[in-house]
Amino acid sequence: MDYTTIGIGREHIPELIRMVRDERLISSDAGESALWAGVHAWRALGDLKAHEAVRPLIELLDWIDEREDDWVLAELPAVFGKIGRSAIPALEEYLTDRARPLFGRIAAAHALAEIALREPRARGECIAVLSASLERFEEEDPSLNAFLISYLLDLEAVKTADLIRRAYEAGRVDVEVVGGWEDAKAELSLRKGPEGPGPLLDLEGFPALQARAQEIARQRLQATGRNEPCWCGRGMKYKQCHMRLDQQRVRE
Repeated sequence: MDYTTIGIGREHIPELIRMVRDERLISSDAGESALWAGVHAWRALGDLKAHEAVRPLIELLDWIDEREDDWVLAELPAVFGKIGRSAIPALEEYLTDRARPLFGRIAAAHALAEIALREPRARGECIAVLSASLERFEEEDPSLNAFLISYLLDLEAVKTADLIRRAYEAGRVDVEVVGGWEDAKAELSLRKGPEGPGPLLDLEGFPALQARAQEIARQRLQATGRNEPCWCGRGMKYKQCHMRLDQQRVRE
């Protein structure tokens, strides 16, 4: 639902923020309509790009661990994604605060990735925050490191490949979350970033890795039509974007 189409506008932001903070709307004895009111308030604030709501919404991230609130985990990254780059400083502050709960911090990282995917001009800033957090891989939980890597891969952050490799080599990545370094490297070998595809990484001398990259490319060739949007998310047709690189990888 686009909440603006049912008459909700910026004049309602203060009341929506009040709803975000209203404990009665998330209590176990709340009526069915009241129980969902908070979720709808979050979504409406996202549609309104309500930067005023960033701080109140940030505090809800603690609920993921403290209250086992899966709705916060599922919904808020997309809400912050809609609000956009004005949410980046608060999300960075939360992500880098080691006193905050683990899954709340993971959700903050996810929110940064959502902002970058929705707002290309913020991509570099979001990648910088995510990679700066990964730089502390020795001190951080391996699960957080794994999710940071996952989001950097989603953003085609090829320049972070060496950092990602070092985190894997230090044994500080939960491979059950994101797979091993071979998977990450194979994924990066097929990407160059939003400016378009570039040369493939040289995998000669790494037969297992080369085979994995070939299999990924083969699957994408089979799953993506020539005139369909490219899997990289740039919005170009596959034939105009990564199709030739995928074909080249399969021929290697």
